Amino acid sequence: MAIKSRSSFDRVILVDALILICVGIIAISSASIMESMMKYGDSMFQMKKHLISVVMSVVLALIALTVQTDFYKKAAPYLFILAIVMMIMTCIFGREINGAKRWLSLGFMNAQPSEFLKLFWILYFSSFIAKRVKKLSDPFKKFLSDFSVIPALFIGTMLGLCYLQSDLGSATVILVITTAVLFAAGLGLNKMFVFGGIGAAVFALFVLPSDYRMKRITAFLDPWKDSQGSGYQLTQSLMAYGRGGLFGEGLGNSYQKLGYIPEAHTDFITAVIGEELGFIGVVILIALELILVYKAISIAFKILGNNVCFEGYVALGIGIWFSLQTFINVGAATAAIPTKGLTLPLVSYGGSSLMVCSIAVAILLRIDYQWKLGLIGDEKINGA
Repeated sequence: MAIKSRSSFDRVILVDALILICVGIIAISSASIMESMMKYGDSMFQMKKHLISVVMSVVLALIALTVQTDFYKKAAPYLFILAIVMMIMTCIFGREINGAKRWLSLGFMNAQPSEFLKLFWILYFSSFIAKRVKKLSDPFKKFLSDFSVIPALFIGTMLGLCYLQSDLGSATVILVITTAVLFAAGLGLNKMFVFGGIGAAVFALFVLPSDYRMKRITAFLDPWKDSQGSGYQLTQSLMAYGRGGLFGEGLGNSYQKLGYIPEAHTDFITAVIGEELGFIGVVILIALELILVYKAISIAFKILGNNVCFEGYVALGIGIWFSLQTFINVGAATAAIPTKGLTLPLVSYGGSSLMVCSIAVAILLRIDYQWKLGLIGDEKINGA
């Protein structure tokens, strides 16, 4: 790979991420008005909190942007352990909101450790696979005995902690990212069935023992059947999309945000955007998210094509993560898939999600920047 004398951070990724953050600020300022007024007596209360999160996210992203990718590779095990410790502390001392115990009070903010776990797992698992990628071509028995013991223990621990926190969404994201990285590393289809079986078992473990979760999973098939019960969120969300039509009711003119859609500024932010900006607005929003996904996966393929594993797997993991959360968030709000509480990257309200996604974008920018300068790859490996 030729080393360029000058390079810069990818402007498309940078501008796209900033636009998404700005869209989130505008959407949350509209969607949170009623809940902020009813709960806190200040229609801009949650908007102010979100702006603080935006400032913190930008600062953390700028710091992450200055860090060499080698640091992330070396620090990955420690960051992952930190995330596990935070998850355990959440199970013991965490705050319970809407029946889910996912938040850990840090005094100045409520952190959601599962958000940090996603990124730190991508870093750790990418480092782990990069060191052992050749073993993936070994016989199946060798794979089971030598390769899967350590990550299997970690995956089981993460899924168990997600189960204790009633967080099926994060468990799904972690499993899909893990599977995607393994597939990119050359894992055969026969071995992929093992992970498919694990995924099915986890899904059943989360859903079947709980009548509440079963109702949420099945409500999307016919939300109008129980429009005042299990299908309430979906019917209100669908009405918002219906009112929005093609071009929307106009910015700030959502009716469903006035106490009808629960969590309108988080899980159902796209419903409010759809009502105010219409189908066109939602399509543009999804396109902005997909630009980030496309850039991440294209960077991953380019780097992996040159046998640079760690940075390639990290870029791939970030791309899969963002694409899956976008799919689940929009799909749940449109009743295309069962309702599941996952934020829309860089847009939804939630300090932990915004911070972690901003750091992930910064890491992606750094990977691409170093690749362009020849600071990762053959030149670095060969000591050039």
